[in-house]
Amino acid sequence: MIRSGYIGVDVGTSGCRAVAIDRRCAIVAEARTRLPEPVRDAAGGVEQDPLVWRDALVRVLRALTARAAAFTPQALCLDGTSATLLLCDPAGRPLGPALMYNDGRSREAAERIARVAPPASPAQGAGSSLAKLLFLKQRLGPGPGTLAQHQADWLLGYLSGRYGVSDWNNCLKLGLEPRTGRWPPWLARLGIEPVALPRVVAPGAELGRVNATAARATGLPEHTRILAGTTDSTAAVVATGAVEPGDAVTCLGSTLVLKIVGREPITAPRYGVYSHRFGERWLIGGASNSGGAVLRRYFDDAELRALSATLGPDRPTGLDYYPLPAPGERFPTSDDTLQPRLDPRPADDGRFLQGLLEGIARIEAAGYRRLRMLGAPPPRLVLTTGGGATNAAWTGIRKRLLGIPVMAATRQEAAYGAALIARTGGIPGKGSGLDPGEMGSGLDPCLQGSRLKT
Repeated sequence: MIRSGYIGVDVGTSGCRAVAIDRRCAIVAEARTRLPEPVRDAAGGVEQDPLVWRDALVRVLRALTARAAAFTPQALCLDGTSATLLLCDPAGRPLGPALMYNDGRSREAAERIARVAPPASPAQGAGSSLAKLLFLKQRLGPGPGTLAQHQADWLLGYLSGRYGVSDWNNCLKLGLEPRTGRWPPWLARLGIEPVALPRVVAPGAELGRVNATAARATGLPEHTRILAGTTDSTAAVVATGAVEPGDAVTCLGSTLVLKIVGREPITAPRYGVYSHRFGERWLIGGASNSGGAVLRRYFDDAELRALSATLGPDRPTGLDYYPLPAPGERFPTSDDTLQPRLDPRPADDGRFLQGLLEGIARIEAAGYRRLRMLGAPPPRLVLTTGGGATNAAWTGIRKRLLGIPVMAATRQEAAYGAALIARTGGIPGKGSGLDPGEMGSGLDPCLQGSRLKT
């Protein structure tokens, strides 16, 4: 029997992954391919040719459709790295390389933005999409009709044949006013013309059907609906099943990233806090410089596994560490001069590791307190993603310090989150196929499959 399917694509820094799910959100096919490393220079430039993204997208979709003969794709959604930007002509032809999210050359442009933008705007800073737009305008000398497109925007334009459209998550750092979904008047003072800002729609809004050229290249049937995308981090949160106010997601990766679903947005740049529109809710978050990168300085994977099995999560070490890889912290305290606190180091490596894990867990707890102080709801449970999510000892320490349920998310891949958006036609929530009123009830197999793993 031919089943309806929904495709999610995640385009990251090092690779492209596609996932197809059925109506019950079970994965029916997967495909992935690597991307070449971005080109870096001594001035802080990090660039990539957008055509390598398109070629990778074609490869994964052709592989996916070949592996899933028993399903018919109905819709596709795609996420990309936040604040990765290029300029293209109205037909989608890039004017030059894209600036990646971590390109650091737009400092002069950031100073121009700081003179006109509100202090709380997420468009502040050299890493913003807006700063990159100004940098590229000066560098490329674009003509009339030039479009500013994020990574996800441009790839979805290739599939749909419609360029010049973006979503409200990607446009946050381009200067979009998140509450109204409109471009604010202060942008006119930056002289962006002749570059045109995108028309902004909600993630999951229909852009059209796959065009004939892309259908032939990818194997997608021409009836496949192409939907507006989102950022990679937002798609990853969708994958966890977090949708209700108080649902929190901690990513234990190289850094420590906290996000919590709230009813109202919160922006506090002095604490590194900003909010993405998240369906009918808001995704409020901050990122500490602490995290797994500190652990990697002292232990490899095998050592972490062996030592973690010996720890006593219910027996605090008494070590008062603030684990940082280098001086400086962004969240929950913003202090460029904050020094790492990693002394004294005990002779017992297990005790030292537990002290590090306790220190990171204290930062996590302080982060949620900071968000609560700024008006976010208190977390009612914490879903965990990243490499540290499977460390049972660390989970025990975090449960003790947070005092609420802490669980590993069964699904945390951004591509899966994009597939859920394709299935529901938007970020899951009230009015979509994933109703938060059924959260945890076991009635919806999508939530049951993506939300919690104790």
